Amino acid sequence: MKKLINGVLEFRRTERAKVLDTFAQLALGQSPDVLLITCSDSRVAVNVFASTDPGDMFVLRNVGNLVPPYKDVENNPASAVAAAVEFAVERLHVGHIIVCGHSDCGAVKALAAMDGGVEVPEPGLRNWLKSGDPGQPQDFLEPAAEDWPAIEHNSHWNALAQVEHLRQYPCVRKALVEGKLQLHAWWFDLHHAEVQVYVPEEKRFCILDEEVGQKLLKKLGD
Repeated sequence: MKKLINGVLEFRRTERAKVLDTFAQLALGQSPDVLLITCSDSRVAVNVFASTDPGDMFVLRNVGNLVPPYKDVENNPASAVAAAVEFAVERLHVGHIIVCGHSDCGAVKALAAMDGGVEVPEPGLRNWLKSGDPGQPQDFLEPAAEDWPAIEHNSHWNALAQVEHLRQYPCVRKALVEGKLQLHAWWFDLHHAEVQVYVPEEKRFCILDEEVGQKLLKKLGD
């Protein structure tokens, strides 16, 4: 907490004047291009590894970057995920939704433990994890390499599964059909500070290096 307070004071001393005009403009409204759904994990610092500025992304963070299937939220008036997705797609008209998982994810570990019969004692956490349970990896993700930890393979699949859950949301389905929206699965490798992106043609996640990045930019066009 002391670090946060000192950080605010430092911001006021050295940075506030530089960004005052930017925030004054943003105070009039926002028009982000991306809805980012990522984990609450404190180590997933998207503004650092994606070099983003205020106003670039509409962000939803939760434990495990989960998106419960629509059938489980359509009659739930307190679904924060459904509210964020609908607001981003219907009101902000974002063109992209990214689900970003990460390595060493506690939620993925807990899901694996639950699959093995271990009970998660916290009721809120247990019910939340069940709500977005990705199930077993499907054939659009290649099997894990021998030297790749099973838990990280499950984490890759978890991000992909949440993208599939998103496709069930009526506003997402409509925007996809109209060609107004694209869905993406990303994954952040904490150990190497590398972003990986899912490449459908290869059925695997690849490091977002210069070569892969240029290919993605070419697909996006102008």
